Amino acid sequence: MEHGHPERPARIGAVMDGVADLHLGSELLELPARAATIEELGRIHSSVYLDQLRQFCSLGGGSLDPDTYAHTSSWNAACLAAGAGLVAVDTVRTRGGVAFVSARPPGHHALADRSMGFCLVNNVALAAASLTDAGEKVLIVDWDVHHGNGTQAIFWDDPDVLYVSTHQWPCYPGTGRSTEVGGAAARGSNVNVPLPAGTTGDVVRRAFDQMVAPVVDRFEPTWVLVSAGFDAHRADPLAELSLSAGDFADLASVVSAYASGPGRLVLFLEGGYDLEALRSSVSATLGTLIGASVPSEPPTSGGPGREQLDAAEQRRRAVLHEQP
Repeated sequence: MEHGHPERPARIGAVMDGVADLHLGSELLELPARAATIEELGRIHSSVYLDQLRQFCSLGGGSLDPDTYAHTSSWNAACLAAGAGLVAVDTVRTRGGVAFVSARPPGHHALADRSMGFCLVNNVALAAASLTDAGEKVLIVDWDVHHGNGTQAIFWDDPDVLYVSTHQWPCYPGTGRSTEVGGAAARGSNVNVPLPAGTTGDVVRRAFDQMVAPVVDRFEPTWVLVSAGFDAHRADPLAELSLSAGDFADLASVVSAYASGPGRLVLFLEGGYDLEALRSSVSATLGTLIGASVPSEPPTSGGPGREQLDAAEQRRRAVLHEQP
């Protein structure tokens, strides 16, 4: 990884420090990842793209785009990150509990045929595809500050995946309008909540209560996967939302209630580039999910976004021809 790049190895150290802050002892189960196979990755990515990416890395890597860099080891790292999600799903299915996939590179910007936004392969999408192949209905909640355009595109026409994203707007990558509601075979399978800079946690919580919960209730997911980016934190250098660690804890509580039962919730690390904010946010999020008390920043309130939220809901309803 290039010196100074925000998607750096120290992020995993910050995550694990956040886990250590919970003092879980023997209750913490750390599992090794396995590499996702080409056949598994081919469920969501084109074979041409996978071959090109593998060859690019084997020849020494370099810049894939102005934001995304690959090294000779990046192909293996990407396969392990994707495979870690499959391990997590299999583990919570058989043992119960909650799984957090602490892996990099992140994945939610990766398209079927293109790397993008620090992402090489789409980790959460692969896990979701493995579940839908088994007849499950999957809710993906993406609270990263950037819209997960890759995840949305991969499941655009899939009625068995409901994709929900809260994200700063306008912001990279430029997708995620509230009018993007899913393809012809899956109308209403996308819920995008674009938020202005400075938005605080109370507005995000209102979005889940007002826009997201009714759609989730109708969809009735059997699994919940979370693209858990923590770059919506107010200290993060890459965006301008104003959430705190306490807000992520609140969102975790909301999202966990969407799961149909124990052993049906897996979180995937996406963004989060201020190391202290990442540490505290991970600790607060996981602490809430497992009932471990941990000191945390209080939730935030008073920021902008309520008018934009109401307008976004109206635009979505208009596209779907729904009555308010």
